[in-house]
Amino acid sequence: MSSEAIMITPDERDAAEKQIADQTKRIDFYITEYSVEILANKMQSGEYVVPDYQREFTWEHERKSKFLESLIMGLPIPFIFFWEMEDGKLEIVDGSQRLRTVADFLLNGYRLGELDQLSNVSYFAFEDLPESRQRKIRNRSIRGIVLNEHADEAARLDMFERINTGSKNANTAEIRRGALGGPFMRLVIELAKDERFAKLAPISVKSKNERGNEELVTRFFAYGDGLEKYRDRPADFIFEYVKRKNVVFGERPTLLEEYRRRFQETMDFVERAFPYGFRKTPTGKATPRARFEAIAIGSYLALQEKPQLHGMSRDQLNVMSWLQGGDFLAVTGSDGANARARLEGRVNFVRERLVRQ
Repeated sequence: MSSEAIMITPDERDAAEKQIADQTKRIDFYITEYSVEILANKMQSGEYVVPDYQREFTWEHERKSKFLESLIMGLPIPFIFFWEMEDGKLEIVDGSQRLRTVADFLLNGYRLGELDQLSNVSYFAFEDLPESRQRKIRNRSIRGIVLNEHADEAARLDMFERINTGSKNANTAEIRRGALGGPFMRLVIELAKDERFAKLAPISVKSKNERGNEELVTRFFAYGDGLEKYRDRPADFIFEYVKRKNVVFGERPTLLEEYRRRFQETMDFVERAFPYGFRKTPTGKATPRARFEAIAIGSYLALQEKPQLHGMSRDQLNVMSWLQGGDFLAVTGSDGANARARLEGRVNFVRERLVRQ
């Protein structure tokens, strides 16, 4: 549609301004600027906290050296992003590798590798540099943005999801994992490591490193429990769901086993009924998210509606009669995949066909 064909009414303009103002109020942040020396000391003393979802990501030696070469040369260093914790410490959301590398270099004797631009500095430790250069490096400043404790959690997730678009260090599932630690989140992490689940729903190494398996498990529970509050934004919906479930699981510990059993019984059924698990082909090495949602949640709902399915064999269930058909491929396509109607459509497609057996 061309811009000439769109007419914005005064009411639409007012509604747009109100929405912008409302969203702006959710973001509450301040800017910091510290010397490299102070940042290294704060990192070493534990004032800056590396969340669980970032601890296993470690730069390789070559990348550390390249970053430190940039620091020594005086090139601009990107902002560090933090969340302000209740105890006043700052949790690092983007920049933990930079801060860890700085602390290692200034305080822990880290030795550079082979450098491109500063070849004469290759293999130096910090203390090998002239004292004047050490002072200049210590006095360099790096800016930080701190989203403080008054910003609501959904705003934090949304802000840092946008900051980290394209980054391997913190995607939605990783940030959720760090921001919403609790009994339900621990169950998700446990189930995501299940060996059988890994075979039924294979994902790439990259996706696994980005918590793709945890995302699938979380969606299984969140969508399986109902979509009444779903508004076509999975990140917000799942964030609020996990937050609520952590509270509920804390109050009712017996739910832990109930949800674990729900997951395992569904995986039992999928293993028995679906020859390829959640894969498209026998040798497939990826699990399309829409396909997983359709099969996993559709199967769970069908088992709730018709418990007799638990005792039926693969031949009796005969899922291959529709699994590779055009109708199923259409409902699990990617177009508009997160729209509620599409999500309910693919889940109910599987549920209905299983219940008919």
